[in-house]
Amino acid sequence: MGVVTKRSSMTFFSSPTDHYCHRVRIVLAEKGVTVDIVDVEENSKPEDLAQLNPYNEVPTLVDRDLSLFQANVIMEYLDERFPHPPLLPVYPVARAQSRQLIYRIERDWCVHVDAILAGVEKEASLTKRRKELRDRLISASPLFADKSFFLNDEFTLVDCSIAPILWRLPILGIELPAKQCEAINEYAERIFDRDAFQASLTEQEREMRNLL
Repeated sequence: MGVVTKRSSMTFFSSPTDHYCHRVRIVLAEKGVTVDIVDVEENSKPEDLAQLNPYNEVPTLVDRDLSLFQANVIMEYLDERFPHPPLLPVYPVARAQSRQLIYRIERDWCVHVDAILAGVEKEASLTKRRKELRDRLISASPLFADKSFFLNDEFTLVDCSIAPILWRLPILGIELPAKQCEAINEYAERIFDRDAFQASLTEQEREMRNLL
């Protein structure tokens, strides 16, 4: 898949390990947008980030005089700003369903992903979260079987939200059973093989799967 580069004057403040930032980097790569990516570490944030984002956090996108924060807001802005290829369905009902799926991913999956990666809870609690997340992924696996992408024939923002989580399963301490999760594992490989996904990965993310 050839990526057409689109010129822009945007700056993206991004953590090289954060899965919400990874979502946005996938969108940028899918759109072929040229952007200045500033890697932000938690303990050494650039001084101007607090001026651009009242929460002094990533992801933060700056497009000329516009400063945006929160991954889903940024992803939808990019989809409207650079409409090709579209990453949300055209019709209102389908668009609403995609947004609701992203919301459910955050409520049902990301709450556990964030807690496990933060690692501040007691080990018993983290073990329980790993089991809950694993069980939810296993139960969702059949949903990945019917379409090339998640409940869709086209790659969408929903896939941009799912892929960073599946990529991080090794560091989350989660291994999905091959037989029960054949559909979700095949889906993950299709997504990981996309040129744009590979282009979105930071060195630190490649290390998550020992690809350096």
